[in-house]
Amino acid sequence: MAIILRLDRVMADRKMSLNELSERVGVANVNLSKLKNGHVSAIRFTTLEAICDVLDCQPGDILEYVREEEKQL
Repeated sequence: MAIILRLDRVMADRKMSLNELSERVGVANVNLSKLKNGHVSAIRFTTLEAICDVLDCQPGDILEYVREEEKQL
């Protein structure tokens, strides 16, 4: 996948557990876990907005695009 998820890094920087983020965002723990581990194919903008609000970050702090050619180097 060309999109790399950095949710775990941002959560660690904020010293926030998955359970706490789940409660504060209002998204099931299992769904955030799938997102954190890259096992999703989509995310709603409302969910992304809520995560960014709780973690006080920008979408670019959580999501990164890497071209396939760059990954092979």
